[in-house]
Parts: sequence; C-alpha cells; structure tokens
Amino acid sequence: MKGLEDLTRLKIEIDGHVAVVTLAAPPVNAHDRALREELVRTFDVLGAEVDIRAIVLTGEGKAFSAGADLSERPAIADEPGGYSRHNRLVRATFDVVLECPKPVIAAVNGAAIGAACVLALVCDIMVVAEEAFLSMTEVDFGMAGGVRHVLRSFSPSDARLMIYTARRISGPELHRMNVASLCVPRDRLMNEALGIAREIAGKVPLAVTAAKRSFGLTEEMPLRDGYRYEQTQTAALANTEDTKEALAAFREKRKPVFKGR
Repeated sequence: MKGLEDLTRLKIEIDGHVAVVTLAAPPVNAHDRALREELVRTFDVLGAEVDIRAIVLTGEGKAFSAGADLSERPAIADEPGGYSRHNRLVRATFDVVLECPKPVIAAVNGAAIGAACVLALVCDIMVVAEEAFLSMTEVDFGMAGGVRHVLRSFSPSDARLMIYTARRISGPELHRMNVASLCVPRDRLMNEALGIAREIAGKVPLAVTAAKRSFGLTEEMPLRDGYRYEQTQTAALANTEDTKEALAAFREKRKPVFKGR
C-alpha cells in the first residue's frame, strides 16, 4: 500500500475492506522507536484509506508483544530532551489507534505486556487466545505508566490488583472480567477477529466512523450531553449517499453497495 512500502517491524495484509496489521519484530515484537514510528504511520495511512473499513491488529509468533524494549532506555536518558520525545511517541502510539476512524480489533495471540497491554486495551474490540495474557509489569522495573488506560477496561479493584502486583491476567479471566469480547483456542483466533472485522465492514462506513467518534468523544460526557451529540451525528448522516443507499437497499431487499460518502 502506498506510504507503507518500507515497513520493517510490521506486516500489512489487505483482505477486501479489512486490513490486518501484524507486529513482526522477532523474537517478541518489542516496542522500540522504529516499531512505534511505524505504528503511527500505518494507522494514519489506513485511517485515511476509504476502502479500508476495519483493522485487525495481532502479533507474529507466540507473543502479541513483550512491550517496551528496555534496552533503549539508557540511550533515551542520555539524549537531551530524550524522555520528552520518547513519551510523546509512546502516547502517539496509543492515540493513533484510539483516534483511527476505522474500528480496530485486537487479536491477542499471546503475551501482551506493559506497553503492548495498553496497545491491546486501546483497540475497539479485543479477542484473546486461551493461552494469551495481559500484564502490566511497570512496578517490577521502577515505572508507573498505564494506569488511566487500564482503568478504562478493568474495574477499579481489578485495575489496582493488576498494576500493583504485575500479575498476568489470562485469556479466560479477561473474558470473565468483560475485558475481552471472546476467548478462543489460538487456532481460531484470527478467524474470529476477521469475522468481526468483515461484519463491521459490511455496515454503512460513515455510520461506523461516526459511532467510533461518538465513543471517543462521549466517554466522559454527562448522559444528556453525550446522547445529544450522537443525535447530531445521525442528523449529519441523513443526507449522505451511503445512508440513502442503505435505506434503498432495505426497501428493495438487496445487498447495499457503499462508497464511503
């Protein structure tokens, strides 16, 4: 795909209107500067691509990702302004997924530790393999990041348990705790994630984008203000070609053909 020809840490596959982004940095898909920069560029490009309607994010091999590459930290500390630049890039890695106009499904195939745990949590929908786990190990290394993102998905008590102890939360437990939508055997993981992505891709693209925008903007709004905003989105969609096509296809009992406008 144009703009993504020279990736070295990620692999991109296009399946109809679905893009599959695979973290591919052996042996454990650790987050170094290059991987973070490629994630930001990739989601910017895919988010702007009209033909892409949903994205699946997964890891190559046995791990989703072991998280931050700690071997980079001495160089960051020695570089003037290094931590400011590093922290800005780390935030961008998560923000670009949160703000991507296309829904992102995390297919967590194995360990997702630290920064990788947060990366999975900022996706719209999470599907986990039975042997996968999330873990926030910051307290083991004298760090304390990720609290706010963890609180979005876990109950207050479970979030504190996870952060304070650095415990591994297994796939079945993530499903029981309503953090993951599905927990399946590893060999079914991608089929399940792709099935969800294809189902989303069959809906009115502009409506899905508006729904994701609503999730992002109304999360901390009062109920009345949030619902009022959502109604403005429905009104704005009313005169779009795709909404008219969806209604016409319903009346005519045929499959709609969407153009993303």
